[in-house]
Amino acid sequence: MSTHKTRSQGQAAFEITIANRSSPSTNKATSSPFPLVLDLSSEPTVGEVKKAIQERIKRLGTHRQRLTTEEKRPLLDESKTLREENVKTGDVLYLKDLGPQVAWRTVFLTEYAGPLLIQPLLYYYGPVIWRKHFEYSQMQKVAFGLVIAHFAKRELETLFVHRFSSATMPLFNIFRNSAHYWLLSGLFLGAATFSPYFSAQAVKGTIQDDPRFLGACTAVWALAELANFSCHLTLRNLRPAGTRKRGIPRGGLFELVSCPNYFYEIVAWIAFTVLTLSPASAIFTVVASAYMFPWATARHRNYRKEFKDYPRQRKAIVPFIY
Repeated sequence: MSTHKTRSQGQAAFEITIANRSSPSTNKATSSPFPLVLDLSSEPTVGEVKKAIQERIKRLGTHRQRLTTEEKRPLLDESKTLREENVKTGDVLYLKDLGPQVAWRTVFLTEYAGPLLIQPLLYYYGPVIWRKHFEYSQMQKVAFGLVIAHFAKRELETLFVHRFSSATMPLFNIFRNSAHYWLLSGLFLGAATFSPYFSAQAVKGTIQDDPRFLGACTAVWALAELANFSCHLTLRNLRPAGTRKRGIPRGGLFELVSCPNYFYEIVAWIAFTVLTLSPASAIFTVVASAYMFPWATARHRNYRKEFKDYPRQRKAIVPFIY
């Protein structure tokens, strides 16, 4: 078996072998750099191991690396030493190349930009697109304001509120996520909402022409958005900048569910759907919920696993139900 060593300056005191489960390390003819033997300082951190790997394999930036133990336990906190992770000198760690990465913040900014670009085009050029002159109803005007405010809020939260536990995600995600927002909530939702079907003439005399109905839907939407923002602030304050630290969120609906931010997000889109009475909005709400329920379930499970004193009465996303 051929090995490749990287030595740090000074006397080596901690030796780690980096293997790749998909690379046949026993094949002498292979050009694979694995197994890779690293001689490190006496108290190396996970981050230092990743940097040492990058020094040997230039294409493997630290964000592309996922290290796991023999038991397939991931080493996620780069600030922890190997000893803190119960890794001993002479042990084998396994490396997975996560592929090209892109910053989480970049992904979020890109995906939310879609509706902010597409919805105004569909709104202001609606009569041209539909090749029919019509006057927008008050409902359509309100819906336009709400959807722009929603995604503008998301962009601002991405820039100034969110703190991400991981710096990057796979590059493919930017295309998958953008397709969801650009096509479903941008093109599909916008085209349906700002169509002649909901014009002033079409909804005249209906509930969608009633200011009280429009006001009630807007009020529910606004309260849900504000509550969602409050949840994001709570989560931000639990994680000091530049760390992966997690804590038990407290206060408000957090006392009943682990992910009230998702719950309020769904409520806001339900209010928007009731306002527009649009099948397109209903479809978007269902699809978005289908993503958020598994996310909430996974986070709820992680909370209960990580914190032994986590409140057992809490549900994942819907108070008292789920």
